[in-house]
Amino acid sequence: MQKNNNHFVKLEKFIAENRNAVYSLFRNYMRLNKPFLLHSDMNHVLDEFITTKSGKILKESSFTEMMRNTQVAVISSPWMYMYIRPDIAKQSYYRFHVDDVTIEEISASAFLSFQERFIGDSAKNWSVELDLTPFNRGLPKLSETKSIGRGVEFLNRYLSNRLFSDLSSGDKKLLEFLRVHQHKGQQLMLTQQIQSVDELRDSLRGIIKHLKTLDKQTVWNDVIDKMLEFGFERGWGRTVGDMLDSFNLLSDIIEAPDPKPLSEFLSRIPMIFSVVILSPHGYFGQANVLGLPDTGGQVVYILDQVRAMEQEMRQRIYDQGLDIEPQIIVITRQIPEAGNTTCNQVKEDIIGTKNAKILRVPFKSEQGDIINHWISRFKIWPYLEQFAIDTEKEILSEMQGKPDLIIGNYSDGNLVASILSQRLGVTQCNIAHALEKTKYLFSDLYWKEHDDQYHFSSQFTADLIAMNTADFIITSTYQEIAGNEHSQGQYESYSTFTMPDLYRVINGINVYDPKFNIVSPGADADVYFPFTDKKRRFMDLHPDIEKLIYDQSLPYGHGFFKDDDKPIIFAMSRLDYVKNISGLVEWFGKNKELQELANLFIVAGFVDELLSADDEEKEQVRRLHSLISEYQLSGHIRWVEKQSYKNFNGEMYRYIADKNGVFVQPALFEAFGLTVIEAMSSGLPTFATQYGGPLEIIEDGVSGFHIAPDHGDQVSRKLVEFFKKCRKDPDHWDKISKAAIRRVEERYTWKLYASRLMNLSRIYGFWKYVSNLERDETRRYLEMFYGLMYRPLVEKMG
Repeated sequence: MQKNNNHFVKLEKFIAENRNAVYSLFRNYMRLNKPFLLHSDMNHVLDEFITTKSGKILKESSFTEMMRNTQVAVISSPWMYMYIRPDIAKQSYYRFHVDDVTIEEISASAFLSFQERFIGDSAKNWSVELDLTPFNRGLPKLSETKSIGRGVEFLNRYLSNRLFSDLSSGDKKLLEFLRVHQHKGQQLMLTQQIQSVDELRDSLRGIIKHLKTLDKQTVWNDVIDKMLEFGFERGWGRTVGDMLDSFNLLSDIIEAPDPKPLSEFLSRIPMIFSVVILSPHGYFGQANVLGLPDTGGQVVYILDQVRAMEQEMRQRIYDQGLDIEPQIIVITRQIPEAGNTTCNQVKEDIIGTKNAKILRVPFKSEQGDIINHWISRFKIWPYLEQFAIDTEKEILSEMQGKPDLIIGNYSDGNLVASILSQRLGVTQCNIAHALEKTKYLFSDLYWKEHDDQYHFSSQFTADLIAMNTADFIITSTYQEIAGNEHSQGQYESYSTFTMPDLYRVINGINVYDPKFNIVSPGADADVYFPFTDKKRRFMDLHPDIEKLIYDQSLPYGHGFFKDDDKPIIFAMSRLDYVKNISGLVEWFGKNKELQELANLFIVAGFVDELLSADDEEKEQVRRLHSLISEYQLSGHIRWVEKQSYKNFNGEMYRYIADKNGVFVQPALFEAFGLTVIEAMSSGLPTFATQYGGPLEIIEDGVSGFHIAPDHGDQVSRKLVEFFKKCRKDPDHWDKISKAAIRRVEERYTWKLYASRLMNLSRIYGFWKYVSNLERDETRRYLEMFYGLMYRPLVEKMG
């Protein structure tokens, strides 16, 4: 906003007319003696002030609305600089002179520069600033917040209109695109006979007229001569009915372009036969890995994704009339010292697939020596560039050519995907799963303090590069991209920030970019299904489950239940700070009434810290033991180490549902929440964090419950209320259980996920080919940023 903007003029006028009250409010902020105030701090002071006599005048005003929308304030008397977020993914910056009681709008750069004054000697005249705005001016952008995450719909509509209306060469570009498709030397779609759009039109009229005279179940081999005569190769469909549908769609597009038939037509084109999926960090395997350091939901996600994708690819290839075996390779890191896992094996077939495999490539030192031991995800950055180069050779050898799509996972996999995509010229999809930046308060501003442990400088730099080089990005939820009315999304947090003495980001990513798409995963339906489905259940596992929950003699368990008849509060996750299992134990320990109503059962990490190789997990193990002792929870809590077998875990959810228990996911933040989906699909009423994906997965009070992990007393009271209500009305538990199952079946399945991902890969691949979505200028700029910033950072890590 500028000063001549009506809103700003009204704001200035209100401040001038209520000078004393505004001055008093800002003096209250100053009295906190904090350099940084968060959204909660701002509103706490404001709520108290507007109840006073002098503050009542501020209660309903645009000024108060502005103050409530302040995400961060930076104070150095007499100045107060504010980052305002008036709406989702909208930012503005102001500074307020307290003594003069005046306000003015400032730039993002000015705000970040002011922030830096409080971090050591960071107030310098010059700082490297990353601003991608100039490179994006000519690219289409969404305008409505409700459209964020629906990029493919907008892009298809915008570019189809432009391609066929504004550009006279639109039809020709579509023809060129159809001519490039082949598989291992076999030409698909069009022969060399069709050289112009007019010839394509004539051939379409002729083949449609001929095919209409045939039975729709007639197959390709019975019409091959006529198809070739008109200039058409394989790939239009397996039967005459399928071919007619494809030909009619193309004919309609050429005659009267429309985004909907174009999208449907593109989804039919045979262009995705081989996919590479990258997931370098952690222990990537199919057994004995879950719960090991850096190893959790992402592994489950990818394995389920691969199974669903292979089925979808195989079905589409069949429908296209082709007999081609799809290839999917998951590339991960080989760990020679892999313990009781298969992570030392070079190749491993993926169970539940016909032709998908895991291919492991080792990390190497600068001298070329193989790194034998596991390395934390925070410390793998120096190895990734060489890993990408080595991986490229393995892919080309294994696939006998380039893949058709590269999918990166997490920050490290996305960076490797960026390198490979650029080197191979292949469409790139990124999946963040979680971006670390929002997990730790002011992790950017205080990066120096954390860099020895977390190396945020390298990670955030890699994130910026990868998210801007990706052709499209899929997220599990809207929250992941743009947050909600009260807090930033994970990607949004990369739009503007500073790492003092390193660089400032003025425009690092724009969440209105149509590359963002929401594609929610599901749970393995063969493993996670309703507890009421008795025929499919693994009842033979019940003795082992009961032993795990109730047998005090187990060496990898701690605690017991003195009353086995109580319903169980169940939690299962990795044991790290963000997952907040210790927070759940503390809430439970503080609420005696909850202890009387239910038992607490935890499956997480190791019970013995000596068995863990992860420092953060060790700290959480010590904290859990301390809390159990402090709150004298003996007889009320049972804690066992992580369980690695999916079928066992799936039946454990259902066993606890049999006992009318609940599942609690207490994370401080959760990008999506696979365990939430697993629990809900099993029929367990689920209480999950309101920060992140579960806010969208669960309809609060209908298919589960949202909880605020920063208000543990409220969470425990919510659990007490639920169990009390279930005692009075047993149907209440059943009502929530059935709604949870229904919610997952309607919205979160791998079949829906795979179909949408395949459509996205084709549509973005098409627009990348026929338009300027290559973003060459951006790519060159990021190459420079990689060489001048990322490489020196990782070299310092040694």
